[in-house]
Amino acid sequence: MASVKPKKHLGQHFLKDLNIAKSIAESLTLHQGYKQVLEIGPGTGVLSQYLLSEDRFFTYLVEIDNESAVYLRNNFSLKEGQLIEGDFLNEPLATIFTQPTAIIGNFPYNISSQIFFNVFYRRDEIPEVVCMIQKEVAERIVAKPGKKVNGILSILLQAFYDAEYLFTVPPHVFNPPPKVDSAVIRLKRNKRKKLPCSQKEFVKVVKAGFGQRRKTLRNALKLFNFKDGTADEIFSKRAEQLGIEEFIGLVDRLENQTE
Repeated sequence: MASVKPKKHLGQHFLKDLNIAKSIAESLTLHQGYKQVLEIGPGTGVLSQYLLSEDRFFTYLVEIDNESAVYLRNNFSLKEGQLIEGDFLNEPLATIFTQPTAIIGNFPYNISSQIFFNVFYRRDEIPEVVCMIQKEVAERIVAKPGKKVNGILSILLQAFYDAEYLFTVPPHVFNPPPKVDSAVIRLKRNKRKKLPCSQKEFVKVVKAGFGQRRKTLRNALKLFNFKDGTADEIFSKRAEQLGIEEFIGLVDRLENQTE
């Protein structure tokens, strides 16, 4: 017997439009031929039903809310271990990520950035991401150099993924309706295997540059103490004006400067 639908939790708004749910599921391209998908925050299973009916891949569900987990178990024929009760950000998922696994879901607004940082560090295990997030965050992730919304996630994710804005989703298709528009984006792993510089320093420089985004890089990166000076034109720019290769160049300069 079907259980009562769970209430909204953790900043999540449940999608109720089946056509949109189907479109999200169909946006998976099976890039690089992976055979596993992990849905984050399935809630009432509106998207899950289209994923679970697929025979091209096996779908895992990770759900932090107990009411939702009970609802999913009572309404879907799930295999042992297919539903993982826990927090995607903290749950040990090493057994799933032993093979390439795509990420999909209607990400809770309040943890979407944390999910994307997790994707960045797990990029060799995650060939594709299809997700619905707040439109503002979506625009930031797909932004190109020169755009005001270009930011930390734009640079970090696009260093290893091709980012596409697929479509906008209005508030009325959710329960309860959010106060902002949402959007569906797709990330597909590109051919870059690793950065030609220290990843740790790359992340530091990118975060520092955007941490004071109204300042020029000459001021925003002052703590890095570029020994050959900051007279070059690039230091007169703001972080939003730079692309991935330019940030790599800055890190390369730091790593190769002489004492």
